[in-house]
Amino acid sequence: MATIDEDLAQIEKDIRQLKIEYDQFFGGGRKKPPTDIEWRIDLLVKRYNERGGEMKPHQRFRFNNLTQTYAKYKDIFRKRMKQKEEGTIQRHFGAAAKAIEATRAKEHAKVEAVATAAGDAKAFRMICSHPESEPEKVEKLYEAFLQAKQLAGEHTGKLSRSSFNQFVLKKTKELQEQKNCKDVEYVVETVEGQVKLKALVKS
Repeated sequence: MATIDEDLAQIEKDIRQLKIEYDQFFGGGRKKPPTDIEWRIDLLVKRYNERGGEMKPHQRFRFNNLTQTYAKYKDIFRKRMKQKEEGTIQRHFGAAAKAIEATRAKEHAKVEAVATAAGDAKAFRMICSHPESEPEKVEKLYEAFLQAKQLAGEHTGKLSRSSFNQFVLKKTKELQEQKNCKDVEYVVETVEGQVKLKALVKS
């Protein structure tokens, strides 16, 4: 029988594959939607929703992130399926998807980035107290950090969502214990062309 970590890794792998195969389906490269993968993910998600008490904090945190991502994709797929059935889906799916992602990235940058006192530098700020139950906040922090590195031309190949989540969880607990505080503020900023991620204690 698979361990919890192995099942979580399988869910993550299946979500990536599901997105690829749905993209192929909407682009005309597949005749049927990948319902078999969707069924497998649903089965594992249901299992761990019922057995949440068996998971350690970092596993529950990872599971929450995965289910949130999966729910987001399912909503997108449902809307695209409706468009396909109504005959309103865009034919050049790949190009359209890239255009949508580019627009979203620009809007995300406008909303999330705020000017700091350091010249033209921009910073993203996020206060966190319980990262294991605040996956949306950590997701935004990860996206801001990744985007800042990409804009600065830094290599992001070794940066992974799961390791970043674990770092935030560990760092938050560490500072809370050391400084006897509740809230930790994370700041993503670019200083002299280098992206920094700072963890500050909030009194």
